[in-house]
Amino acid sequence: MADLDPIDRARKAVTDRAELPGMSLMEHLTELRKRLIHSVYYLLGGFIIAYVFHERLYGFVQAPLDQLHIALNFTHPTDGLNLYLKTAFVGGAILASPFILYQIWLFISPGMYANEKRYVWPFMSATVGLFLAGAWFGYRWVLPGAIKVLIFDFGKKFNPILTIEDYTGFFMSVILGLGICFELPILIFFLALFGIVDAKFLLRQYRYAILGIFLISAIICPLQDPFSMCLFAAPMLVLYFVGVCVAFLVHPARRKAQEVKQSA
Repeated sequence: MADLDPIDRARKAVTDRAELPGMSLMEHLTELRKRLIHSVYYLLGGFIIAYVFHERLYGFVQAPLDQLHIALNFTHPTDGLNLYLKTAFVGGAILASPFILYQIWLFISPGMYANEKRYVWPFMSATVGLFLAGAWFGYRWVLPGAIKVLIFDFGKKFNPILTIEDYTGFFMSVILGLGICFELPILIFFLALFGIVDAKFLLRQYRYAILGIFLISAIICPLQDPFSMCLFAAPMLVLYFVGVCVAFLVHPARRKAQEVKQSA
């Protein structure tokens, strides 16, 4: 913008401001309804595709137990079907997540400047990547370690009988819990984007953030020993400070300052 004449700079500023149209409450609700319907369609499509491969998905869920030579049991005739449906639903949700995230982006993008809309693909990639990283962290290290400690250490004097329902709930709580926890920078991104928090606030409140992270770790961690809790909390602490950097970049005050600087 530095080499533009004053008329061009003014015209550019007006154009950028035109990218932020005002919407009434009903228009917002209509747009939200549209995005939700599209998201449901994508979720349904992902579920159908995932169910086609439900046997492979079951193998993925069963693999940690196979490594320890533990068989699953069922106590109700529908337990096997429920397992396939749950794994297909979660797999379909992960498969459809880029399309659902794009619907979220389409809903919030009218409130963003033109130069900010180019971050749609980094936003989607970061969201999916962080979730998959958290899920893989839980699947690769936390879940096998928890099963080994709980069954072969604490339960070595007993005969383990794992039911499909209990194991599925345990599996989902670890995998989805860590996947969601790894979305902390994205949560901070939205809070900062709408001016609810900023980087200075997050840095001032880091003690409470650390306390909250350890409380969350204590809730979702299947083991209650300090080492396991730290294993959950450590990546979340790193991601919190990554979120602080994100908040510094996207806060409205900084965006407004950049707009004034560009139009000057």
